[in-house]
Amino acid sequence: MPNPAIIVGAGTGTGAELAKLLASEGYPVVLARRDAAPLAPLQGEIERAGGSALPVAADASDEAQVKALFDAAAERFGTPELVVFNVAGLTMARVAETSLAQFEQMWQASSLGGFLVGREAARRMLPARRGSILFVGATASVKSSAGFAAFAAGKQGLRAVAGSLARELGPEGIHVAHLVIDGIIDVPRVRERMPEIAEAKGEDGLIQPQSIARALLWLHRQPRDAWTFELDLRPFREPW
Repeated sequence: MPNPAIIVGAGTGTGAELAKLLASEGYPVVLARRDAAPLAPLQGEIERAGGSALPVAADASDEAQVKALFDAAAERFGTPELVVFNVAGLTMARVAETSLAQFEQMWQASSLGGFLVGREAARRMLPARRGSILFVGATASVKSSAGFAAFAAGKQGLRAVAGSLARELGPEGIHVAHLVIDGIIDVPRVRERMPEIAEAKGEDGLIQPQSIARALLWLHRQPRDAWTFELDLRPFREPW
C-alpha cells in the first residue's frame, strides 16, 4: 500500500474528486478542512468502495492545527507521500472598498496556509527524501485583475512559497509543483450562484474537478528526470 495522501481543502469539488481518485489507486487519504463534519459523506463513499479515509478538522492558517493534522496522519497511516494544498475562498471588491479583514483573510487562507502546510510537509518528507507537495492556484496567481486585489495577493504569495519550496526541496528528492486553474470549475455552487455564466460557457467550457484531479495525480507520478514546476489548465475556449 502506498503511503498516505493528505488533501488540505477536501471539499465537495476538486478536493473530493482527488480523494476518490487517489483512494481508487490504493492511497489512504487524509481529508482536511476547517469543519470536518461535511466530510462524512465523502469518507463513507470512499470506504464503501474499499478505500481508507481519515477526516480531520484543521485550519490551514493555524500552526498548531496543521501540526496536529500531520501527527494524526502519521499515527494512522505513516509519513505522507503526497500533500495537496487546495484551500478555496474568494473575495471580490475594488481596492477602495476592500477591508483590512478581507485582505488578511485571503492572505491567511492562501499564503500563510500554504506556507504552514508546505513547511510541515517538508519536515515530514525530508528524512525519506521523497514525496510530492502540490499547490492549487488560480488565474490570479499570475495575473492581477480589477476587483481581485486581496484574492490575487493571497494566490501570488502562495505561488511564491511554492517556488521557493521547489528550489529548496527538488535537490532533496521532493517534487513541489504549482497548478494554475485558469477558468471556472464546474461545481454545484457555480451552477447555483452563476447559472447564466455557467450556461454561457457551453459544453466543455467549465473545468471538471475530475480533470484537475487527474492532472494532480499525473504531477505526483512524474519521473524524477522530468519534473514540472508549474502547470496551467484551462478550457479550450477560455481567453488568456
